[in-house]
Amino acid sequence: MPHDLLIVGSGITGLYAALHARSLGLSVLLISKAKLESGSTFWAQGGLAFPTSPEDVEPHVQDTLRAGRGLCDEKTVRLFVEEAGQHLQKLLSYGVPFEGHQTLEGGHSHPRVFHAWGDASGRAVSVTLTQVVRDQGIEVLEGAFVQSLLLSESGRVVGVQTRNQNHLAGAVLLASGGFGQLYPVTTAPEEATGDGIALAYRAGAVLRDMEFVQFHPTVFLAGNRGLLITEAARGEGAVLLNGNMERFMQEYDPQGELAPRDVVARAIASEEAKTGRVYLDLRHLGAEFVQHRFPSIYERLLSHGVDISTEPVPVSPAVHYTIGGIFTDVDGKTTLEGLYAAGEVASSGLHGANRLASNSLPEGLVFGVRAVEAAHKSLKFESPVSRTQLETVGSKASVQQVIGAGAGINRTAETLRLALETLPEPGATDGSTIDTLEAGNLARVARTVLKGALDREESRGGHFRTDYPEPDEVRHSLFQIPPLLETL
Repeated sequence: MPHDLLIVGSGITGLYAALHARSLGLSVLLISKAKLESGSTFWAQGGLAFPTSPEDVEPHVQDTLRAGRGLCDEKTVRLFVEEAGQHLQKLLSYGVPFEGHQTLEGGHSHPRVFHAWGDASGRAVSVTLTQVVRDQGIEVLEGAFVQSLLLSESGRVVGVQTRNQNHLAGAVLLASGGFGQLYPVTTAPEEATGDGIALAYRAGAVLRDMEFVQFHPTVFLAGNRGLLITEAARGEGAVLLNGNMERFMQEYDPQGELAPRDVVARAIASEEAKTGRVYLDLRHLGAEFVQHRFPSIYERLLSHGVDISTEPVPVSPAVHYTIGGIFTDVDGKTTLEGLYAAGEVASSGLHGANRLASNSLPEGLVFGVRAVEAAHKSLKFESPVSRTQLETVGSKASVQQVIGAGAGINRTAETLRLALETLPEPGATDGSTIDTLEAGNLARVARTVLKGALDREESRGGHFRTDYPEPDEVRHSLFQIPPLLETL
């Protein structure tokens, strides 16, 4: 029997949406690529930004709009901020152990970032919601890779295919996260290979603003793995030092270390070029405070030989968050009937050109619920006649190398054109490994990132062109291809 709603992804968006769907009486299947407690939510150190009072709603709106550099949809931002508070109360009712202290983070004018488990807020949310999902008996499919969307004769999305098994539903919600693994060095988990975006794109859905990729400013590089040092560290008073052990952020922005992420990331890259190194310094906060406030970071970096409570930490910008994604309205509706998207996989108009710190987890709450509500009103069951085509390339590394060189924190027409010329083309296949299918998804996504970055001859938010360093026309980038479908 088909389910009413099929949800792909088990981060905060998928878990919370599944619980809301169950509360409406819907039959739900929640599909997770790995185990439920995985993905970007599980590893999120930063907290969740909620307005702390009715008087803080407008400042939160303005902070979000300011960070978005002119590309936010103001209606979406206002709706998000106005509705976010009710979801904080719901998380508390589920047992998420938020602490009483709210933190100031980059781009915020007021301390409004809620934390749990010190610097492991995402893990606290993931573990808590996973337990509630299991307690409520919601049907879960773990370790299942969604390789195709299923479409009816009318073009409606009516289910998904996981490794040769079909799952039918009245509606499908993609909550599968971003494409951080498109880059050779990233804080994103291994699962973040842009699968949902590629699935929707191959089915004919419109993508938006794919060139906007957020680099987190303070990342400790351990090989090709970026170990994030939460923005809350700067919110608590940590400072940035260049290779000469001098503070420098005031030269780049009046907000100093608490400027929006795009500003801080580029400033660090600039100081690295000038002085060879940049450090995050927490020593003056005191060893006891640092170890208590940031226990996960302290232990992880200690395992790499760095004691953040007694020595400056070398940091660099690294890819952290996908801003562009599947184009949706405020109800999570994509341009395809029956298909919804919410969270990092979607482009709802909330983040614009640069995401405000700690807006991402609440985004999953607000728009995950709105997507469920919209899907509930328009469930429709049709038989599948086609599926999105499988595509593959040789390896993820072959795509990552091209993107890392061509579409990094600083971009030029020359690097972007070269990357487009050398990017591996995904090829159709009837069967392959999950690794090569993931690589195919990344290759499909990569072309939109490069094309969008080449066409946007300006600098704005997470997109910086050294050959066009100033902002120009305020516009969105849209991407669509004819559906790549196979008959069942």
